Amino acid sequence: MEPTADAVLAGALAEGSARIGQILVERATGGGWSLRHRADAGRAGLRAHTSAIDARGLALTDDAGEYRPLKTAPNLRRGWRLDLASLPAVRRALECFYPAHLALEAARRGDRLQSTSLRETFGRQTGMYRVTGKITTEQAEALVARTCRSDGGCLRTILWTIEPAGLPPSTLPAVKFDPAHDQTGADEPVLPLLCTEPCALVVAGAREVVKASQAPGPQS
Repeated sequence: MEPTADAVLAGALAEGSARIGQILVERATGGGWSLRHRADAGRAGLRAHTSAIDARGLALTDDAGEYRPLKTAPNLRRGWRLDLASLPAVRRALECFYPAHLALEAARRGDRLQSTSLRETFGRQTGMYRVTGKITTEQAEALVARTCRSDGGCLRTILWTIEPAGLPPSTLPAVKFDPAHDQTGADEPVLPLLCTEPCALVVAGAREVVKASQAPGPQS
C-alpha cells in the first residue's frame, strides 16, 4: 500500500509525540493532541487555542509581529499551545503551518517524489523573471548559500540540484540534503520539510543578482 500523508502522521505519533520543523506534537494528558513551538516544550502559561484553523494566524507573523513570507523559515512565533481533539485536526493544523509537507514525505517514502533542478526552474521563467536563466553557477551557489541555509534561512531539506542530473549546491553542508537530519540543529528525530525545487524567494533573488551584474559600472 502506498504511504499517505495521514499514515505518515499516524506513524510518527505512534509513540505519543513527533516533531516537524519547529513544531512539537504530543499526546495531551486529557486526551487528544497538543501542538506548540519546540522551544516551548514543558513550558507552562502558553496561550491556548482549540481550533486547527488558528494555526493560520499563528504561522503568519514572527515574535516581533513581522509577516513571515516563508512558512519554513526558522522564525515561527513562540508562546502558544494548540489543543486538538483528533489526528485529522492535527493534520489540518500542520497544513497551515507547513503546507503540503506531509504529502511530500509520503511521496518520498513511496518513491514517487520528483525534483526540479535550479536550471530547469529558471529556464521556465517568463516576463521579468526570464533573466534568471542568465545566472552563473558561481552566482547561483552563492545565492543558495545566503537564502537556503537552515540557520536563518529555511528549514527545508533540499532535494534538487543546480544542473539537471548534477550535484547539490556545494556551498551548503551535506546534512542540508539529508531528510533524516533535524534542520533546526536540535538533533532530534523529525518529519522532514522537503524542498523539491527552488522557491519563489530563490527565483526573485536570482533576478536581483543578474540585474545587479548587468548594471553599468560608475563613470570615471
